[in-house]
Amino acid sequence: MVGFKLVIADPKKGRCFQHDVSEQQAEVFLGKKINDDIKGKDIGFEGYEFKITGGSDYCGFPMRKDLPGTIRKKILITRSCGFKATGKSSGTRMRRTVAGNTIHEKITQVNLSVVTYGKQPLMSEETQAPGDAEKKEKEEKGHETKSGATKDTPAKDAPASEKAKKEAPEKSEKDSEKHEKKNE
Repeated sequence: MVGFKLVIADPKKGRCFQHDVSEQQAEVFLGKKINDDIKGKDIGFEGYEFKITGGSDYCGFPMRKDLPGTIRKKILITRSCGFKATGKSSGTRMRRTVAGNTIHEKITQVNLSVVTYGKQPLMSEETQAPGDAEKKEKEEKGHETKSGATKDTPAKDAPASEKAKKEAPEKSEKDSEKHEKKNE
């Protein structure tokens, strides 16, 4: 019935990743407030300890640590969580809807920050971003170029690529001649 999407920030690496928790694990969060600590073993991260830094409800309204309870309320705020002031005037205040600081059933996202690190890495191969795996493969292969050459070996089809380079200027000359004829 209740499930949360966790956004876990790793301040050591400066990265974030998402993790979905099951209903059983989500019960640990109910009733907790912003700045409370959560033990990692309760949500599947042995040895870790997390701090709740915020979240948002099912409509996307952000949680605020200075609004007590589980309510959603319109408050008058300046530049802070839930409002980004634009323009030159620094004293702009707006009435914005925000959620309270206590986690309840209608909260869908919980933001966490790592306080204590465990022995296992926080991000496994499965949870890494798709670009990270490609970067590792390129580093292992020796930084391949577009033509298939690495820094140690020449390209397999080097004559073909040289031929393409020679043809490219010829095409551009032909195009410029056509363009000049049209202009006349």
